[in-house]
Amino acid sequence: MRSIIVWIGGAALLAATAIDTLAVIGRHVGLPLIGSIELMQGAVLVSASIGIIVATLDGSHARVRLLIDRLRPTARKIADRLSDTLTLIFVLCLLAGSTWLAADLWDAHEQSEMLGVPWALLRLFANICLVVTSAALVARIVRGAKL
Repeated sequence: MRSIIVWIGGAALLAATAIDTLAVIGRHVGLPLIGSIELMQGAVLVSASIGIIVATLDGSHARVRLLIDRLRPTARKIADRLSDTLTLIFVLCLLAGSTWLAADLWDAHEQSEMLGVPWALLRLFANICLVVTSAALVARIVRGAKL
């Protein structure tokens, strides 16, 4: 399952790169790619959301090792749990705000101006990724170790 998630995120990142490359080349040759920014926004959202899930599952978020590596094993476990708890609180706050926006704008049929990209579906995808990230953090906090 993890490899499928990584492939989807990687494909979105490659798509973003290809879109931006074509847009830059198009501007220089006089054939601009209409809606490239809208397409980039969607691809980057998918890639970044999946990146957050993978980093959480792997326990590879950025940490300040200068202090943590000097702690005793018991204190390190406490620091790791505290870090995971604070990260969970942050992700839940993001989820609450994003869910509020999604619920408020769901019936607005909000879409991009040029291509009609449905922002509601992208918000839904981001919220699902935040829920998965929260679940992974809760599981790690309860277990007290990396997943």
